[in-house]
Amino acid sequence: MLSTRSPILAKTAYRAVGGVKPLAYQLPTARISVVLCQYHGATLNQPLQVRSFSFTSKAPLQTTQSLQISPTNPNQRETKQSWPHPIYNEKQMADIEIAHRKARNFSDRIAINAVRFLRGMFDIATGYKHDPKIASGEKSPKEETQFAMTEKKWMVRFIFLESIAGVPGFVAGTLRHLKSIRSLRRDNGWIETLLEEGYNERMHLLTFLKLHQPGLFMRLMIIGAQGVFYNAFFLSYLLSPRTCHRFVGYLEEEAVITYTRAISDIDAGKLPGFENMKAPQIAVDYWKMNPGASIRDMLLYIRADEAKHREVNHTLANLDGDMDPNPFMTEYEDPSKPHPSKGIAHLKNTGWSRDEALSK
Repeated sequence: MLSTRSPILAKTAYRAVGGVKPLAYQLPTARISVVLCQYHGATLNQPLQVRSFSFTSKAPLQTTQSLQISPTNPNQRETKQSWPHPIYNEKQMADIEIAHRKARNFSDRIAINAVRFLRGMFDIATGYKHDPKIASGEKSPKEETQFAMTEKKWMVRFIFLESIAGVPGFVAGTLRHLKSIRSLRRDNGWIETLLEEGYNERMHLLTFLKLHQPGLFMRLMIIGAQGVFYNAFFLSYLLSPRTCHRFVGYLEEEAVITYTRAISDIDAGKLPGFENMKAPQIAVDYWKMNPGASIRDMLLYIRADEAKHREVNHTLANLDGDMDPNPFMTEYEDPSKPHPSKGIAHLKNTGWSRDEALSK
């Protein structure tokens, strides 16, 4: 038994066992006793067992109904989205495909090798494996049989992926914002797109957290990874913004592979826990999905978002960041022609060339 006279310490002890509800709370005015018990259905007659650290909580995947958490702050209010999400149709999302932009210069090679290293570390951290031929497009994810992923493994990967993916947009947007102020000139529309990208990735994370809560060890990993990645990306963007955008473009290529494989696993019946699970309300509201949309529907939207980030960052890496306007915020003279846009109607998987992006 752990005893403490501080409610804060008691709450910390509660979290340290992976969010397990204690068997009993004794609440005299100043004393709280927390009993650490076996995770599922513990009784006083069962042996005391403290859960060891793991990459994720041992709690089962939650239904959306059980995770509609009530506000803890009485002053909390629902607010409108700062960046409403563009509308995607089913055909556009179904047409998303795995694609790769070949490295063409030294900057590109630095970016892709950095992604490969990060990908390797990320796979180890989340227990993810897949056939390398899937990444190269030589093999369909539907044919995958060797490396099995469970619902929980996918959730761990999604959460860790999105906790890192939300960093680059805000780092780049912050640095460009400061540069605009420092140089006393406009930014040519880049800042908003970069901040919106970071906001979109955070919405992905918040959506997955409605379905699964990571354990203490994974939370510590996220904190450490964010600290290292934020500072590394910050310094790298100061040195070479173009390389950083190419890096994010390659990173988003990997994200498209991840979500494509997850969707294929659902279609192949390998993830029965996802088949009848509904998308949480936060996803329905954000993507303006039909009521009753499934987890598969939600993953289609998220994959489309990642494909859009892939296009945006490969395009920005082709431009002169000091002189060229952001083509994704530009109004074109002939909107009937394919041009960069906020939607995915004219998605270009490996990015628009500079000439295409600056055309009228």
